[in-house]
Amino acid sequence: MNHFDKISSFNQAIGIKAPEHPLFSISYGNKEDCGGDDIEFSANFYIISFQNLESGNILYGKTKYDHDRGKLTFIKPRQIVTFKNIKLKEDCFLILVHEDFLSGTILHHEIKKYGYFDYDTNEALYLSPSEEETIWNLVFMMDREYRNNMDAYSKTILLSHLDTLLKYAQRFYKRQFINRAELTGAVATRFHSILGSYFQENKARDAGLPTVSYMAERLNVSSRYLSDLLKQETGKTALELIHLYLITEAKNLLKEGVMNIAEISFSLGFENPTYFSRLFKKEVGVPPNVFRDQHLN
Repeated sequence: MNHFDKISSFNQAIGIKAPEHPLFSISYGNKEDCGGDDIEFSANFYIISFQNLESGNILYGKTKYDHDRGKLTFIKPRQIVTFKNIKLKEDCFLILVHEDFLSGTILHHEIKKYGYFDYDTNEALYLSPSEEETIWNLVFMMDREYRNNMDAYSKTILLSHLDTLLKYAQRFYKRQFINRAELTGAVATRFHSILGSYFQENKARDAGLPTVSYMAERLNVSSRYLSDLLKQETGKTALELIHLYLITEAKNLLKEGVMNIAEISFSLGFENPTYFSRLFKKEVGVPPNVFRDQHLN
């Protein structure tokens, strides 16, 4: 597997022109220019790409890109990516931003807040025609500045355009969640169903607390995407929903008065009663023993 620290080395490896700037690159072309042979790599730069696959595969880690769902993808540094015999249906663009290009700028911190860099590639952003036009117009503006003679304002202007593109992507992902309300509702329902089965089958006693990654794997999405999806649908993240489920179960068991607090803790998958008591007090406002006494007396 290749690891690229320099954008120029990556561009050479995939057969596109050398970058105008060593830490920043924009390239675009027609669909015939954007194909390529197999390559597996990681890199020290962010990758933003627009591509609609006709054939071939993109793997992000071990996840296969579903090219029927989205076009705009975001890959953060040091992720394992594989391109396999890519052939595209439409024109494409590729933006590469080295981490060092962002050093000392506000965007160095801001870019880490955009959750879609943590989505699996098969959760790419679908764009409506008007949204595609907005993104392409931004790319063309960036490209004009990128290919202009560099001066004291060039980097600031490039980063401003990039920041705007990222903010639009955030808006469009929000729209995607809203427009897929039927799907998100189905995910929320399945999420609670999987949680219920987890405890009904007593998996918590052996495997411990259900994790967000476990739930995401069962639902075939990434952890970050699942939390954002559920947040849009329910107002709660995946972890918050897990905690709410645990507290609801704990309240029921405490009211029954059959098991003591340690037994309840272990039956729900907690490693120790202290952690259980701390979470219960945080969510309910009183420790579990106080809650039990209030409802048994």
